[in-house]
Amino acid sequence: MACSLTSGRSLPCKSAVGGLKTVYFADYGTLGAATIVAGEITALAGTPSWYKYDIKGNSSLETSVNSSRENGTTFYEQTLSLTLTFLDKATQEQIKLLAHARPHVAIEDYNGNFFLVGLEHGAEVTGGTIVTGAAMGDLSGFTLTFAAQETSPAYFVTASVITSDASATQIDPDA
Repeated sequence: MACSLTSGRSLPCKSAVGGLKTVYFADYGTLGAATIVAGEITALAGTPSWYKYDIKGNSSLETSVNSSRENGTTFYEQTLSLTLTFLDKATQEQIKLLAHARPHVAIEDYNGNFFLVGLEHGAEVTGGTIVTGAAMGDLSGFTLTFAAQETSPAYFVTASVITSDASATQIDPDA
């Protein structure tokens, strides 16, 4: 089998920024078949309910390429590091559910890109903390790490595929 390259890449402008803006969670197995056009998910056949979490700062998505010449395998480890500021009971209860589940995770970055983590196998919570902090300026909140192993990197997703099915239900930690 030929594994031929199909394109080169020019040097882009310096207009991108880092950081995640929003994360959405859907129950595992609710996505149905994904329509993928040129590396982007443009539709889902299922009926997922996406639950939106607003985030700011200190959260990131990283995808590692794992390839073995000896075994003839390649897979992608998608790792989401998430920080949720402010301790509250309602969020803690949702974190318990997330830790026991294997959700699909959609992420919106500050460049307006949407990505889907755990399309085929879902994402697992692999660690986290519930922290009060020690000093006045320390984090009082939650940290979570999600990992997904997939045969493709996190796909780009057309925004409306996620946002049109997003639940309006959100926790207000200040309430």
